[in-house]
Amino acid sequence: MKNFKQIVSSCLIVCITLAGLPLGAQAGIVTTDEVSAIGAAAANRDKVETFLARADVRQAVQAQGVNPQAAAERVKAMSDVEVAQLAGRIDQAPAGGDVLGLAFTVFIILLVTDILGFTKVFPFTRSIR
Repeated sequence: MKNFKQIVSSCLIVCITLAGLPLGAQAGIVTTDEVSAIGAAAANRDKVETFLARADVRQAVQAQGVNPQAAAERVKAMSDVEVAQLAGRIDQAPAGGDVLGLAFTVFIILLVTDILGFTKVFPFTRSIR
């Protein structure tokens, strides 16, 4: 019992001593490009979410068998690169034109993420994980 108390007290002394040591911190300058990239990512995400909130897009997504709420949740889970690609497709589409093509793109993205095991939107897919 005395040996156990010595071991515990020695460990506590070492832990408390190490806890009192100062920790180093690093700071860096954030460039304008980094700040604008963050703003662009937020703008792209807003653009895609606004697009998915449109009534005609919601109907086209439902026609593909996708729950619009699940699609919106998946957009929130997408990386900034994926959202930027999807926002680029929205910008390239003619005004009021290729809604079905964009809905198909969303369908393909959701299908691939289902197969890869990142989401579970479609009941007919099996994850490779």
